Amino acid sequence: MHTLRQIASEPLDEHVDYVESYSVIEKLTKKFQEAFCACSGGAATDLVFLIDGSKSVRPENFELVKKFINQIVDSLDVSDRNAHVGLVQYSSSVRQEFPLGRFSSKKDIKSAVRKMSYMEKGTMTGQALKYLVDNSFAISSGGRPGVPKVAIVFTDGRSQDYINDAAKKAKELGYKMFAVGVGNAVEDELREIASEPVSEHYFYTADFKTINQIAKKLQSKICVEEDPCECEAIVKFQTKVDNLIKALTQKHIL
Repeated sequence: MHTLRQIASEPLDEHVDYVESYSVIEKLTKKFQEAFCACSGGAATDLVFLIDGSKSVRPENFELVKKFINQIVDSLDVSDRNAHVGLVQYSSSVRQEFPLGRFSSKKDIKSAVRKMSYMEKGTMTGQALKYLVDNSFAISSGGRPGVPKVAIVFTDGRSQDYINDAAKKAKELGYKMFAVGVGNAVEDELREIASEPVSEHYFYTADFKTINQIAKKLQSKICVEEDPCECEAIVKFQTKVDNLIKALTQKHIL
């Protein structure tokens, strides 16, 4: 174990793993996947942000929401083949800011997000979810057949309309739904929106100033990997680990 700690990077607790036998080394796969196979690894994903632009958000906090979006965009491998991003803002009505695939670089997406104007009216989350289901992932809006669909719904208060039917439909269609609530957001509504397991797909904070922490958590969750074994980094890394453990075992170091 001492030898492994000498090899590993800091912080050691995140870079040293020890198992009693080869039979359980496969349990480390998920950890390796999270470390090496985020969207930057090249996963094709259609991601749509559904953002609350109601009056209660307030202009200064709306700017923080834009930073939240761009923080997540920074973690993506945006390209024609991999991650595509769309943005929808809602208030008393719904407005598509830009559809999936309009921009093929992080720079262009982030620029468009920064230019987004604040709607500043009501909170019709149900209407927004229906728009997402009917339009956001459609081929006419840039949706790609066979590519995983992910939505991040951001709200700061109770919806002024009914959300259940549209939220249920989104999940029935196989969309991976994340619900992010701030301030007066209603926990029951967030849970209704979020995919299963709910505890991994909904987030809440009382203060807009801490939403960057939620963005960090989302960065490792939004990518949909079809098969962990397809991640070349995992395969190469696990091979190196396996060879290293065998060598250490032969030398009776472990």
